[in-house]
Amino acid sequence: MEAYIYDAIRTVRGKGNKKGALIGVTPTELARQTLTALQAKHQLDTTLVNDVILGCVGQVKDQGANIAKSAAQASAYGDHLCGVTLNRFCGSGLESMNQAAAYIKSGFRDLIVAGGVESMSRVAMGSDGAGMFIDPTLAIPGNLVPQGISADLIASKYGYTREATDAFAAESQRRAAEANAKGYFKSRIAIQDPNGTDILTTDENIRPGTTAASLASLPPAFQMMGAMAGFDDVALDKYPEVETLHHVHHAGNSSAIVDGAAISLIGSEEAGKQMGLKPRFKIRTAAIDGTDPTIMLTGPAPATRKALKQAGMHIGDIDLIEVNEAFSAIPMLFMEEMGIDSSNVNVNGGAIAMGHPLGATGCMLAGTLMDELERRDLNTGLVTLCIAGGMGIATIIERV
Repeated sequence: MEAYIYDAIRTVRGKGNKKGALIGVTPTELARQTLTALQAKHQLDTTLVNDVILGCVGQVKDQGANIAKSAAQASAYGDHLCGVTLNRFCGSGLESMNQAAAYIKSGFRDLIVAGGVESMSRVAMGSDGAGMFIDPTLAIPGNLVPQGISADLIASKYGYTREATDAFAAESQRRAAEANAKGYFKSRIAIQDPNGTDILTTDENIRPGTTAASLASLPPAFQMMGAMAGFDDVALDKYPEVETLHHVHHAGNSSAIVDGAAISLIGSEEAGKQMGLKPRFKIRTAAIDGTDPTIMLTGPAPATRKALKQAGMHIGDIDLIEVNEAFSAIPMLFMEEMGIDSSNVNVNGGAIAMGHPLGATGCMLAGTLMDELERRDLNTGLVTLCIAGGMGIATIIERV
């Protein structure tokens, strides 16, 4: 049995700080508005929906108590609708789609809403305690370091300079600004207040006119942390061949902290007939893979290789690729390891320009990929993300 994607919707992304446009909007409300928009767009018979699966990393405070069920309850889809919240760190939004696909393929479910949500202005990263990173019984034996140190370790190990990482970031901003101006983000919705007035209608972090030269003045974000807290020594103890850790990442070439939500509608062929909808894509395969937890962020390439092998495909069979821009070095390493250039990677910019709302990003990337494949009349796409703790996730989708 195939698992089809009937649609995908995401919110605009607001800056994830006290001055961000969406700080007054709860994460439950962010998710609710995506559910409501999906129903309104298709006049969806919500009694057909079996479950809501949402990824969310900071499952405390406003995001605690199973936010997937909270969003389902707030959406007026009906009391029958269940909800479950999962956490595979940055891969959570894509993991929710993959789990939904597995349910559909197994026949255990017929129609699922899957996606993710994160309000980083209201629930700061690490609010859940982040046990594996602060518990010395786990962190010390595993040589665990903060993700920024891992990103700088990748850059140092593979020779990505400050100039190269800044150039990548500037291109992400340029592509995002162009796509935004040309209206390419078809799956994006505005966020409204209770009176129906728009609060935010575009991604708040896009900075048109950003150049490598303008980024050059920004100070390294992780240099002091690496030296004062000893994390550089921990990383170099694991990778002595690197010799010196070069701190090339900063606020301008790392993913922005933002608020946002995204969902997809995934179901069987029979569910589509009942809804009167034609599927846009099918999920061909999905894979995860574990990597060294010190360098941590190298998972996209091995996860992609596994997914390609499962599908009987090669990287050249993929038309467009979305790889999460957690830091510039991550997609740069992915492209090097896969032997490809940037011509079909993140063609409309990425998280450096628009932001990375942790639990929602994977689903956002899938929706962006679907829109662009259709716009270009192409067929096959790949979404992949690095994941904290040393993991990677990859999903291949195909037009129907």
